[in-house]
Amino acid sequence: MPSSKVTAREGSRSTQVAGMSGNPQGDPAVATGREDAGAPRAENVSVGVILGFPPDVADELQRWRASFGDPLADVVPAHITLVTTTPTRDWEATREHVREVARRQRPFMVTIAGTGTFRPVSPVVFINVEDGFTDCVDLHEKLQQGPLQRELPFAYHPHVTIAHDVAPESLDEAETVLKNYRATFPVVSMGLYEHDADGIWQLREELDFGTETDNDAGARLADTAADTAAEASGTTATSH
Repeated sequence: MPSSKVTAREGSRSTQVAGMSGNPQGDPAVATGREDAGAPRAENVSVGVILGFPPDVADELQRWRASFGDPLADVVPAHITLVTTTPTRDWEATREHVREVARRQRPFMVTIAGTGTFRPVSPVVFINVEDGFTDCVDLHEKLQQGPLQRELPFAYHPHVTIAHDVAPESLDEAETVLKNYRATFPVVSMGLYEHDADGIWQLREELDFGTETDNDAGARLADTAADTAAEASGTTATSH
C-alpha cells in the first residue's frame, strides 16, 4: 500500500449519481462531485460525512461489489459513513462545525475484516470495521451535534457496504466469499458532502484531521500501514 495521504477524494470516483435510498444505517449513495467549497449555498440542504479508502482498497472492493451484481458498484465508492443524509438549515454553521471536529481529531488506523448483514431488516451485506470502530463511533457522535443533531431511526454501526439490494443468493455469496477479507490503512481526513438540488452528492471539502503535527503523524501511520501490508504479503479476500 503506498504511503501517501489517504482521503475520501482519493478513494472515490469522478462520478455523479442521483440520490438513492440507503440501508438501515442510512448510507448516503456517495459519489464524487466537484469540490467547490467557495460556492454560495442555499439553506435547507442535506449533508453527509464519510471516510474514504486508499485507491487500491477502494478499487478492489468496487470489483467485488460489481461481481455480486450490485448496480451501485460503479457509482458508490467504498467508504465508511460517519453522518448519513442529514438536513441542515445553516450551511455555514454546519461547515464550521465539521471543520472544528476535524481539527480536534487525530489520525487513526482502520482495519476492515469479515462480513456481516442487516438482513432481514434490509438486504445489505457489509464488511466489519474492526480496528477503528470506536474512533468512528466517537467521530459520529461529535459530528451529529449542533447543526447536525437529529434522532436516527437506527443506532449507528460503522461498516462498509459490499452488496445492497441484490438477489438473496448474491447476498449469500458476498457474505461467504469475503468472510476472510482484511485490509488495514490509516485515516487522516474526512469528506463533507452536500446533497444538491439535482439529487447529486457533491464533495464540498476534504478536511484534514488535527494540526500540522497531527497530520505528520498521519503520514507516519501511512508508512506503518505500508510496512504492515508488505510483511503480510497481501491481505485480500479469497478469489472465486
